[in-house]
Amino acid sequence: MQYEIKGAPYPVGIVNLEAGESVLCQSGAMTWMSPNMKMETKGGGLGKMFSRALSGESLFQNTYTAQGGAGTIAFASTVPGDILAIDLQPGQSIVAQKSAFLASASTVSYEMFFQKKLGAGFFGGEGFIMQKFSGSGMLLLEIDGSCITYDLGAGETMLIDTGNLAAMDATCSMDIETVKGVGNALLGGEGLFHTKVTGPGKVYLQTLPISNMATAIARYIPSKN
Repeated sequence: MQYEIKGAPYPVGIVNLEAGESVLCQSGAMTWMSPNMKMETKGGGLGKMFSRALSGESLFQNTYTAQGGAGTIAFASTVPGDILAIDLQPGQSIVAQKSAFLASASTVSYEMFFQKKLGAGFFGGEGFIMQKFSGSGMLLLEIDGSCITYDLGAGETMLIDTGNLAAMDATCSMDIETVKGVGNALLGGEGLFHTKVTGPGKVYLQTLPISNMATAIARYIPSKN
């Protein structure tokens, strides 16, 4: 399986499959494909369907398989931004924000990831439930805005504004930190809390959370009287 990302800031992930290879995707993610791609829609049982619903995904996933020869299929992002392509290695896991999943190799597994710390779930901006991906193979995630990556060493920390954490290695931990100073918290415009991520591991940041974009656009939409 080979892939390439084209078309930023409205990107598309183009995946080339050998005969018999399969790729999983979020319902409705397919943009175009060769005619020999066979689609199969599955829920995976009530437990998996419930898990996907809680983590912001649709209840069903589509599996596309190349039949009778090599095939091509493309998956487009639903918001302006980046498509983050990760080649998962055996033993590696990625934790991502809700609704981040776009597509993956059939060898990549998905499960819910629960925030263990109460404060991080309430005030960290990512919520209690995130997504965790394991296994091996291609993983495509949607990123709001541009994606900036940092490698944190063991015990090294980074403070991140609410909503700007897109994904991180599962070896990282997440907590919250209160903005110091009453005046800073109330008048600084950065809110009361920051998300605190501690390494070791890689952190993927997004520059324009869709919630921030929606707030900015709403200012220019006339209200109805």
